[in-house]
Amino acid sequence: MRNFLGEFEQLLLMALLAAGDESYGVEIRRAIEERAGRTVSPGAMYTALDRLERRGLVSSRLGDPTPQRGGKRKRYYRLDPAGETALRESQRALARVAGHTLPEAETP
Repeated sequence: MRNFLGEFEQLLLMALLAAGDESYGVEIRRAIEERAGRTVSPGAMYTALDRLERRGLVSSRLGDPTPQRGGKRKRYYRLDPAGETALRESQRALARVAGHTLPEAETP
């Protein structure tokens, strides 16, 4: 079975790939908003990250509690090898399809 990725899932995985080792929610949202120009709601992002983790494409861990966060812990995410493979396959599929693009629209 292939791991097909939706557009938003691809954006999340690319943001994690760009972040390197580990990243938390605010950093992931900022990367997507800056690089893709797309506003990301926290709820949609965490739902998608949870789904990607269940699929084995992303893993997460809780950091230590901090006084700055009122004792709350950050959840750090990282791209797993299976996620990198799925992202690569998805990009290859898009590149193959891009060879069959619509012709440019004529301007009146």
